[in-house]
Amino acid sequence: MSHEPLVELIRGGLVEGVHHGSVVVLAPDGATLFSAGDPDAVMYPRSTAKPLQATAMARLGLRLSPAGFAVAAASHSGEPRHLDAALEVLDGRSPDLLGNPADFPFDPVERDHWIATGRAPSRLAHNCSGKHAAMLATCELNGWAVDGYLDPAHPLQRAIAATVEDLTGREIDRVAVDGCGAPLFATTLRGLATATAKIAAAAPGTPDHLVADGIRRHPELVGGSRRDVTAVMRAVPGLIAKDGFEAVQVAALPDGTAIAIKIADGGDRARLPVLAATLKLCGVDALEAPENLRVTGKLAEALTMGSPR
Repeated sequence: MSHEPLVELIRGGLVEGVHHGSVVVLAPDGATLFSAGDPDAVMYPRSTAKPLQATAMARLGLRLSPAGFAVAAASHSGEPRHLDAALEVLDGRSPDLLGNPADFPFDPVERDHWIATGRAPSRLAHNCSGKHAAMLATCELNGWAVDGYLDPAHPLQRAIAATVEDLTGREIDRVAVDGCGAPLFATTLRGLATATAKIAAAAPGTPDHLVADGIRRHPELVGGSRRDVTAVMRAVPGLIAKDGFEAVQVAALPDGTAIAIKIADGGDRARLPVLAATLKLCGVDALEAPENLRVTGKLAEALTMGSPR
């Protein structure tokens, strides 16, 4: 990807570091409101793909509570509420059936507590357990074998891939394995923003809307009590947002205005300043980035010109 400078780290008035990256902001009709770097280069969406995967399962007939869909689209922190929500999706199935690895909770406070009290890593505590629980439920609902449900050739994964292509508007040309063991379908930032916009603007009563509604109702399940993705959704009513490893971020307003971000070096601290700046370009001034991190380059220039909407 041909990335551009997006964020500078400032210390004592000097630029101490620079984060490069790519970003795209789409209008509800799909027109480009702003872009920097290379939004059409193929990349891995990491966990920002989870709302797309949850949407695929809703289209396959999966029906969960709003909390169930929220945790199905989550990279949760492993707090008790997250484990309870994942157990709800499992609906009596054993956590041993989950195909994700055993892990400690993602949240450092919860992780330290588990270690201090001698609790062992578990599949349920893994941040992707909600998604995997939903995958098991979808397999059983459709009469598909649970064994091998993470194989890209499994009917579940083929159906998810088809939905990803439909939502993003582009064919999948590369498949990898995500950290949780699930297939990871490559796309572009433009495709990712397009997909998230469709989910955010989905009409009530549709499968896609079930996912958006769950995320909006339960932002605390999508991330956690100490996570910026949860704080962002609480600060902007109606926003759906998802973070991913290697500093990927998506967000979309209810009207379908959408943002997709990739920080080149995977530096997570640069996500929030870019998200705050791009939301300002969308007319939403609800976030403040740390004072020592400021946007630069084309993004800074766009902010001085005001909202393009």
